[in-house]
Amino acid sequence: MHPLAFIALQRITPQAALSRFIGAFAAARFGPLKNWLITKFIARYGVDMSLAAQENPAAYASFNDFFTRALKPDARPICAGPNTIACPADGAISQLGPIQNGRIFQAKGRDYSLMELLGGDAAMAQPFHNGQFATIYLSPKDYHRVHMPLAGDLTQMIHVPGDLFSVNQVTAENVPRLFARNERLVCHFNTAHGPMVVVLVGAMIVASIATPWAGVVAPLRKQVRSTEYGRAHVVTLAKGEEMGRFLLGSTAIVLLPEGVAQWDANLVAGMPVQMGQAMGSLP
Repeated sequence: MHPLAFIALQRITPQAALSRFIGAFAAARFGPLKNWLITKFIARYGVDMSLAAQENPAAYASFNDFFTRALKPDARPICAGPNTIACPADGAISQLGPIQNGRIFQAKGRDYSLMELLGGDAAMAQPFHNGQFATIYLSPKDYHRVHMPLAGDLTQMIHVPGDLFSVNQVTAENVPRLFARNERLVCHFNTAHGPMVVVLVGAMIVASIATPWAGVVAPLRKQVRSTEYGRAHVVTLAKGEEMGRFLLGSTAIVLLPEGVAQWDANLVAGMPVQMGQAMGSLP
């Protein structure tokens, strides 16, 4: 299908309704249906079940349980050292580099607003105005839990409603402001090196986004919803600890302040990465 036709089809598709409908199938616990879905998915995308903590596909209670499967403890070692930045997820580098005057590079001459990505919060955006970003795309075959690039304390979580375009190279190149218009969950942390934001971006047929501290936090809503943390509810996470998961795949974006992060020079757009590998350093 031509890229423009692919985008046009998504524009006229009832994105939210389709995503919730598919989500209902993904949550189904009827054995024959979920076993068929899981088996077909493994074959279609070449999923390596030898890495999974539970290798038997039939042992998962639902397709969602399979899709968000845990890995074996030694499958993804976390890069050592307090000054290394761990990759948050399995997938591929979509883009990474400097945030220039509050704009983040998307693809082929397209960029989007940092402040819009963060739900219009100017105070949250300010420390990252000329900082660094890394965008990781999680394909269907990938491990779909997202982990902490650095140790930190959660201070704020913002759910921003929006579109549900698919997120891949075609849409990144053809849909303006893709990551700042799709539904997303913005998680703000304080670290020993300053603030850090991890954004979990929803997409077509992503039924929901979940976090360890709040469960499913991105059902359909029409307003920005913000939750403060740090006093009554303290959430402290180590580097490499799980901080979220997608019930069907999407994209994670890491933001770090100016002068804090230096990405590994070998990392380029399109390169496959694994959760826990060193992405950069904190000079």
